[in-house]
Amino acid sequence: MSQVKVNINDRNYSIACDDGQEAHLGKLGTYVDQRATELKASVGNIDDSRLLVMVALLIADELSDAYADLEKKKSADRGHAQLADNEDAISIALDILAERIERIAETLEAE
Repeated sequence: MSQVKVNINDRNYSIACDDGQEAHLGKLGTYVDQRATELKASVGNIDDSRLLVMVALLIADELSDAYADLEKKKSADRGHAQLADNEDAISIALDILAERIERIAETLEAE
């Protein structure tokens, strides 16, 4: 396990993480600190607990939006796959109908 120091709202926190995750955790800490700074600029100076709860809610809202966008994309992809499946089925059906029409035409020509 590694330890990473992150600075959020002018306070240092030592956070444990898996080896190799230090840079990622550092980026996350920087992001949380940026959101806290933005929030303080808009609501003024509030106590750390309330600030961090509000930041957590803002980030949760961003995550919720990202999940919703991802679900829309997955639905669209499923729709495209279903459309491709339908096109394949239609193509097969048309081939079968064309063969039937040819057999009927051959039968009529033979008479």
